[in-house]
Formats: sequence, C-alpha cells, structure tokens
Amino acid sequence: MSAVTSRRFDHVAFDLDGTLVDSRADLAAATNHVRGAFGLAPLEPTSVYALVGEGARRLVERALGPEHAASVDHGMAVFLEYYAAHLLDATRLYPGMDEALVELADAGVALSVLSNKPVALSEAILRGLGVYDRFVAVLGGDSLPTRKPHPAGLARLRALTATAPLRMLLVGDSPIDVATAAADGSEFCGVAWGLDPAGLRAVGPVRMVASGAALVRAVLGD
Repeated sequence: MSAVTSRRFDHVAFDLDGTLVDSRADLAAATNHVRGAFGLAPLEPTSVYALVGEGARRLVERALGPEHAASVDHGMAVFLEYYAAHLLDATRLYPGMDEALVELADAGVALSVLSNKPVALSEAILRGLGVYDRFVAVLGGDSLPTRKPHPAGLARLRALTATAPLRMLLVGDSPIDVATAAADGSEFCGVAWGLDPAGLRAVGPVRMVASGAALVRAVLGD
C-alpha cells in the first residue's frame, strides 16, 4: 500500500517559531532593541526564548515588564519596525524541515502554518526562506479575532481542505500548541528542538519527534 493511501493524516499545520524556523537570534535581538530604547539592560537570549509564543505584543509586554505597561504600544512600534528589517538576519528552517515539507507534499498531504506571530511577518519569513508556496494557507496572530490556544485558526485551516479533526495534525513546540489541538479535537505532535522542550514535555504530548524524518514517518504511517 502506498504512503498516500496509508497516511495517518491528510493535513499538517505547523507552528512557525521554534517548529518550522529557528528564529531565536532575531527575536532576541529585536526584543533587546526594544529594551534598549527604554534604557533597559539586554536580556540573556535564553530568557527571551521563554517569552515567545503568545504573539508579538505579549512578547513586548513581558520584555518591558509591568513598570512600562503604559508604553507597550510604543514598544510594539519599535519592535515591529526593527524586526521587520531584521527578521531574516539569522532565521533559518530547522535542519530536516525543508526535506520533510517536500516529502509530505509529494505524498499528497496539505500543509499550512498557524502562528501567533503577525501574519505579514510570518509570510515574509516563509517567502524569504523560499517555502511560502508550499502551504495552502498561512494564519498569524492577527488573521482572526482570536489566536492560539483558541481553536478558531486550526478550525479555519481544516475547513479549507475539508479535513476531519482526527485527520488533522498540528505540529508545535509549546504547551499553547498542545492546548490548541485539544480545543479543536485535532491531533498534536511535538518537536524536540523548539524554544521550550522541557515545558512541552511537562504537558505530556502523546507524540514527540526529534527530526524532520521522524515527523514524516509519524504523518505517513511508515
């Protein structure tokens, strides 16, 4: 039996930061640029990684702290201007993900992206890395009135390809992604290389993969 007919999932939605792309250095640089604009000392990169996952505004809020709560709008403007100009300085696909996207597409699996990053930035990264056209859709944190872990984005992506929840796999690196899949009734697969592997393992995802090749096997059922 071929992989196309025996595959476990028909549609795979990917989180972006920490799942498809290693954007840690660029996110840390943009975050510390914002802190510098407010006269704050830079954070260690690993401290920034722990702040990522709930969208750019939440990242800026956390990076500035409660004493600058009234200045988050300005902080967001500083962040977005800097990050838009530097989002591909160091950001790359994780090793093995390019090959995994090709194999999954060749097997007839629909591919999409569901991120809490603003959609324009998400699309710019995917275009810059030459993979944008591989996805049937890209949704960002501002594409809908809600964002992950609300299931509306995942439900929207499923509807585009008429995919039943149990035939939909969300691939991500955070507890937010786990909660999103659960809220939608879809399946989830965690990646071991993300921004917070320990936090992901702590919520006990049923599936975890350590490579792009392992992800392909999990999807196709080989």
